[in-house]
Parts: sequence; C-alpha cells; structure tokens
Amino acid sequence: MNSSKHTFSISLFLGSLALVFSVFSCGSGASNETMVIEENTDENIISVSNSQFQASAMQLGRMDTFQFSEKVHTTGMFDVPPGHKASVSAYFGGYVKESELLPGEVATKGQTLFTLENPAYIQVQQDFLEVKNHISFLKSDYERQKSLSEENISSQKKFLQAETEYNNALTQFEALKKKLVLMNIDPKSLTAESMTSVIPVKSPISGFITAINASKGMFLNPSDIAITITNTEHMHMELKVFENDLHKIKVGQKVIFKRQNDPNKTFTATINLINKAIDEENRSVLVHCHLDSEEDERLFIPGMYVEAEILTSSQTQMALPEAAVVEIEGNYYVLVKTNTENEASTFEKRMVKVGITEEGYTSILNPQDFKPNTEFLISGAFNLIME
Repeated sequence: MNSSKHTFSISLFLGSLALVFSVFSCGSGASNETMVIEENTDENIISVSNSQFQASAMQLGRMDTFQFSEKVHTTGMFDVPPGHKASVSAYFGGYVKESELLPGEVATKGQTLFTLENPAYIQVQQDFLEVKNHISFLKSDYERQKSLSEENISSQKKFLQAETEYNNALTQFEALKKKLVLMNIDPKSLTAESMTSVIPVKSPISGFITAINASKGMFLNPSDIAITITNTEHMHMELKVFENDLHKIKVGQKVIFKRQNDPNKTFTATINLINKAIDEENRSVLVHCHLDSEEDERLFIPGMYVEAEILTSSQTQMALPEAAVVEIEGNYYVLVKTNTENEASTFEKRMVKVGITEEGYTSILNPQDFKPNTEFLISGAFNLIME
C-alpha cells in the first residue's frame, strides 16, 4: 500500500487587530463612534485613538524629582496649655443661688458664672466697715501720743500702746480688704447700706465651659470644683513616641496627621518641644507639636485622638504620579509614549523598579532606563495595561 504525503503550507499574517466599538442612540436614528483602540500583535504595544484619549481624560506627564521622607508613625491627642484651663471653685462656702450656664457655652474673663449666698458674708463686710471707721481714731491717737512722747509730756508706754493698736488695726483692715476682693466685693464702694449676703463667682479666663458640677440650691465648699473652662485658642498636639524611635526625633520636624473620623483629610504641624522624661509604663516620650495653620485649630477639641507621621529625614528621588504605575503579580509597569500618527498615540508597556509612595507619587529606582524627555501616561494607564 502506498501512502501519499501532503505538505501543507501555512501562511501566517501578523498585523494590527482593530477593535471598533460603536454606540447607537435610539429615537433620532443617528449613530456616534465613541471609542477606537488598536492593539499591536506585540502585547507590550498599545495604540490609543485621539478620540478615546480625550473621552477617557487621559493625561501625559514626565518623570520629575520628588522629596520622599522617612516617617515615624505615632498617635496622640489634642490638648491646651495648663494656663488655658481653669477649674472654678469658691473661696468661701455658700449655697448656689443662680446658675444658668450650659456646657459648650462661651465664657469671657470676668463674667459672672454663678452666685453664692451665705449670711456669713455679711459678717466679713461688717468687720471691714467697723475697722475702717475705727482706724481713723486709732491713727489720730497714735499721732497725738507720738507728739507727746517726743516732748516728754506723755510716757513712752502710752505711745507704744497706741502704735501697736494702730498697726494691728491696719493689718486687720488690709486682711479684710483682701477677703472682700476674693468675694468680688469692691471695698472702696462698700457701705453699711450695700452689704449683701450674695456674692458672684467670676470666670478667671475666657473659653468654653466644658463641665458644670454645681446646681442651684446645693452647698458649695471651697474645695469643690463648680465649673471647668477651657480656652482653645492655643491648641496643640501631644504625641507619644516610643523609646526606640526617640533618637530620630528633633525639634522643628514636620508632622502630618489625620482625624480619626476623616482619614482622607490631612493636616500639618511642627514639633515644638520634646519631653525629657520617659513614661515607665509604656516606654514612650510626649512630643509637643504646634499646628502650622491657626485656622485648623478650630476643627479640633481637647482630647480628640489623632494618627500622625513624623517626617524624620528626606531624600530626593525621581518619581511618577502613583496612577502612572500599575502592579501585576508583583511587577510594576508604566506606559511610555513612543509615537503619534494617524490620529492615534502608541504606548509601550515598560517594567520599572519602584520604591516608596508618598502624597500620590511613587519613587522610580531605575530612571536611567528612560530618556529625560520621555512622556508617560499618568492617567488612564491602569485600564489599558489590565485589558
């Protein structure tokens, strides 16, 4: 049996594959071409029509330098200086007569926060007026005895007695005067007719009322804290930096932080002070930071939690926008523009070595593989590479 051999010649035609997508709209009977993509047989070459480039809002850009920073991650909270907090109490015990304030209200320095009532207040005022009236007589007697003593008409003993009584009255007068000032009663204007059993308790600072512990009718002891006031004009952050990162931290370094409930919004601050004492419990140090923008201080309140990054060192590297770099199975690729003709742009998929990503930019570790004027697709690269 004879077998015949047939030789088949296969001719392969390698060319461009054109994919045309058309969208037809109903009603008017008109049709509009919306996108044209030409893909070369080389999987690393992608051709994009000008119409698609514009419709997809693609953008071109060049590699440029960017300053990347080494960071120390930390947490902390907002606070105010000790001088901007006030715990208000009364110097003299009494019953709360009037108290109409609510937490969150603004108090100004010198404003009456509440009033106290106690009959004992009248006794202090009475004693002051009696001493004030008696002191004129004692002063006159002291001066008379002094003159008689100098002329040897009166004994030295009478002069010393008059001097002692006068000095004691002056001491008592000044002591009662200071008590009246603490009671917010003006000693200069006090008369027998103006004596009162009710005294005002005034705010020592301006700020927001953050706590109220006193209510109408309760007896307030001198040691009881009635109201807490916080002035938020000089807000700052207290960050906890662990002992092993402390050597990286310096005054003047920048801090980037976020609110816990708004992780997409970032703010900046600067390290102002570094505590010299280590917390024995968690081996950390408090770092005091001031916000760079006074306007931002209004967005925070004391006790608010933050997550922060301290920029400890920096280095300049070549970089591309983060959207220009696409990861595929652990490798990173970019699209490089190679040509423009026939109303289309051609891109080549190239592999890159990347470093860190910061503020929307990714460092490129092999910039020498590209010419200085190379154009990259910095917007829209992901969709093209992944198709």
